[in-house]
Amino acid sequence: MIAFHVVPDAFTPAECQALITAADQSGLARDAGLVRRERDHDLRRADLVWVDDLPETDWVMNRLIDLVRVANREVFDFALDDFSESPQIARYGAERQGHFGWHSDIGEGTLASRRKLTLVAQLSDPAAYEGGALEVWYDSNIRTAPLPQGSVVLFPSFALHRVQPVTAGERHSLTVWAHGMPFR
Repeated sequence: MIAFHVVPDAFTPAECQALITAADQSGLARDAGLVRRERDHDLRRADLVWVDDLPETDWVMNRLIDLVRVANREVFDFALDDFSESPQIARYGAERQGHFGWHSDIGEGTLASRRKLTLVAQLSDPAAYEGGALEVWYDSNIRTAPLPQGSVVLFPSFALHRVQPVTAGERHSLTVWAHGMPFR
């Protein structure tokens, strides 16, 4: 199995900017938490907006479903059966060194325990910020995901990964998880 699968140009620059603008102008951004609504700013500093709360974004979930369906069929072959969580748009700002330390997306929560495949879409133009690299530690190697605007990275939810601190500007990403019966 590979560390991650990349789909370049999954979103156009205009679509990425529309999502960033919708999230920024919504007034709904909240401090990002962890599973079970816990907070740990040493582990994660970001602002989140749930896509389901944004108007005129119904098309997003259809796109994400198609991306996961194809990648799962061609690469992962996991037993997936639903998307139990809304996609989230995260903003990592340099003003507070936005980051997310090493973690996996599988957790003890009812939904988190069923996460099998993680999808992260790069919404920001990489020229808009410094730092903010998405790294995946799947085996004994740490790999940096490519960050062209509109690209999507998919990886097993059990893989350790992190977002390095943003040191200038702001980085926006869109994340969703595909769910299924827990791995055994």
